[in-house]
This record gives sequence, C-alpha cells and structure tokens, in this order.
Amino acid sequence: MSHSTATAFEKTRADGRAALVGYMPAGFPDVDGAVEAIGVMVEHGCDIIEIGLPYSDPVMDGPTVQAAAQQALEAGTRTTDVVRTVERVAAMGVPTVVMTYWNPVERYGVPRFAADLASAGGAGLITPDLTPDSAEEWIAAADEHDLDKVFLVAPSSTDARLRYTTDHCRGFVYATAVMGVTGTRTSSSDLAGPLVGRTRQATDLPVGVGLGVSNGDQAAEVAAYADAVIVGSAFIRVLLDAPDRRTGLAELARVTADLADGVRRG
Repeated sequence: MSHSTATAFEKTRADGRAALVGYMPAGFPDVDGAVEAIGVMVEHGCDIIEIGLPYSDPVMDGPTVQAAAQQALEAGTRTTDVVRTVERVAAMGVPTVVMTYWNPVERYGVPRFAADLASAGGAGLITPDLTPDSAEEWIAAADEHDLDKVFLVAPSSTDARLRYTTDHCRGFVYATAVMGVTGTRTSSSDLAGPLVGRTRQATDLPVGVGLGVSNGDQAAEVAAYADAVIVGSAFIRVLLDAPDRRTGLAELARVTADLADGVRRG
C-alpha cells in the first residue's frame, strides 16, 4: 500500500503549516539501525521520510551525508537493502521517498526499480542529478506505477527552466537554495525565498526547501515561505556524534521534536 506525499501535504495544509521532511541514508549505521532511527523521526514529527541510497561519489552531498553514506557502504548496504528499508518505513504509515543519484537505478534496471519501489509501498524518487530532459525511461516507469517524480530547481534556473522542470514533477518540487553541497548552516540562505516565489509562479505543486536547516528556529524561518522543510545533515550529525546508539536516538528524538515545533511556528 503506497502512502503518497500528496496525503501528507493535504494534512499539513489543513493544519496551516509546512511539512517536515526527514532524510536518512539506508544502512546507516546498518540496515536495522537506520530503520530504528527513522522510527524515532516519525514518532517525533517527521511528516515525510526521504531515504538516501548510499552512493560512493556524491555530486551534492556535504561531508555529514557523505560520512554516513560511507559507513552504510562499508556495512555492505545494497540497492535491495534500500528497497527493504522503504518497505519497513512505509509500513509505519508515513509517505516514503528515495533520494538517489541516477547511476545505481540505471544499474538496477529502471523498470525493475520502479516496480520494486512501488510494491514496497514507496511514494517516489528525488533525483538530484537527473533532469527531465534525460529522464524519459524514469518518467515512463514512474507514470506506470504512479510514483512521485521529484526534480530539483535551483536559484540559477531560468523561468522557462522552472516551468519545464516543475511540469515534469509529481508530488512536490525540491528547491535547493544553496549553490553547491548540502550541510547544516548557521543561517538560512536569502536565495531560498525568491526561488520558492518563482517556483510557485510555475506550478501548483508543493515546494520543499533543502538548505541545511539544523534547528527549530531555522525551520520556522523556512516554513514561513515553503511548503516543506527538508532536513538531513542535522539528523545524521546527531547519530555520528553520539557516544552510543541509545544516546544518539534520545538526542535524535529531541532534535526532531524541535524541528517539528519549528515548522508549526513558521
């Protein structure tokens, strides 16, 4: 049973607030550990879960996500483990999308990946290094299985490009407001607000912003203009820094609750 992101956005819109989207790589620190951590994130306020497919040569991930992906790869995490993780997380009743670079999906087989993702209850894919112009096979497979197609827009996107990209999105649009790699920042980018405004002129889809939000105050700031606040590094950092798993999960609960409070204040 697939839980679509549209359901989550209907709910958050009815609540008059932004959604909190939480990112965690599959297999970090191992497959069960990732599922356990995501369970804590869901319990403490994440509306949508984004599961990372660990990748050895990331294009836009900052050092925190890279460190976690590296641990996952060293633990032997494979694409099949990602699908299995989706299945376990979707069973929690939360819309679950996969964020992946394109190469592993191509190697797995695009139609097969779409079919396996859909039967696992996954909602769709965020594809940071795939543009709609070169996504024919994915678009066909996603349409066949009614999966979300989440492409990225950036401050450098022209208005024509924004329209073209958002026309090919389903579910939501991912606005990356930082030129360069992801990671937590001390202050949020002044490029994000204008980018969301321009994106909204091109589409009625919800617009999510990922730009290194690390606490509730920053989440509130982004939630004031975006439909979703996407957080990754802040969750991962907690687990990387914790002396042991129990401490890590307790701190993860605290950080998630703070961010969930932030999107409600925004």
